Amino acid sequence: MIPVLDFERFTSGEDRAGFVADLGAAARGPGFFLLTGHGIDADLQARVFAAADAFFGLPVAEKEKVSILKTPHYRGWAHDGLESLDETSGQKDRKESFNIGYDMDPSDPRVIAGEPFRGVNQWPDLPGFRETMLTYYDAALDLGVRLSRAIALDLGLAEDHFDGAFHEPLAALRVLHYPPATGAEGEIGAGAHSDYGVVTLLMTDGEPGLQVKPRGGDWMDVPHVAGAYVVNIGDCLMRWTNDIYVSTPHRVLPPRRRRRSVAMFVEANPDVVVEALPGTGAPRYPAIRAADYLQSRLDATYNETIDKG
Repeated sequence: MIPVLDFERFTSGEDRAGFVADLGAAARGPGFFLLTGHGIDADLQARVFAAADAFFGLPVAEKEKVSILKTPHYRGWAHDGLESLDETSGQKDRKESFNIGYDMDPSDPRVIAGEPFRGVNQWPDLPGFRETMLTYYDAALDLGVRLSRAIALDLGLAEDHFDGAFHEPLAALRVLHYPPATGAEGEIGAGAHSDYGVVTLLMTDGEPGLQVKPRGGDWMDVPHVAGAYVVNIGDCLMRWTNDIYVSTPHRVLPPRRRRRSVAMFVEANPDVVVEALPGTGAPRYPAIRAADYLQSRLDATYNETIDKG
């Protein structure tokens, strides 16, 4: 049910129409697909995992120096149990993560004014960490923008329809570490949820745990294809397409061994107005700024107070 799509069919021009049709079927059906031929260098992917391992291996006191609780902009380290992605149960996730947002200069007027999501990143004292993560952020965001062109075509829009929506985005890069399962009752790596943004580009280390629950179906494992991205439709894009695309619930079970993953949450610019796209029918939702929509979702996720400045 989760197809494997080769992006080179689109980028090379070999089979653009076929790729667009297959992407559209996946976005309307399971809401998930695996993407090969994406063009992101395997060496860069490996460097990101190595940098993440170095960070998560630091003493807690060092990670606390860059805690996400110290900034209003959701950047930095989130400790084990800080999040409850399953908003219904409130069950605490057993994972830690590090979040990186669009990199901004401290002198930027929006940073100085304290605009939501317009802050500076926090960085651990690790050689090469910042450079590696920002290089990957740019590469993953570029992939998201290129993928949005196929999405636009599938929806009957101009190929460049979304190009202007991602130049200073809310997009967040998140590296995650799931410790081995303890066997405790009710333990969960990441609770059942759907993602908040446009699309998510996820790479994993191959350790099982990620499951998806298609509409009307049961939980099923997401297969691993070395080097491929797990791509899923987010709630914002589902709303933007007036529910033509499907944002599907998923979760992470506690792994037998430690599990690592790297998620790029492709989000639009803060002031982009999310409303029913042309040709999608009568609007099911009121128009909303991308930043306001994201804030509403994050407020329901965190179990401790984020510093609002």
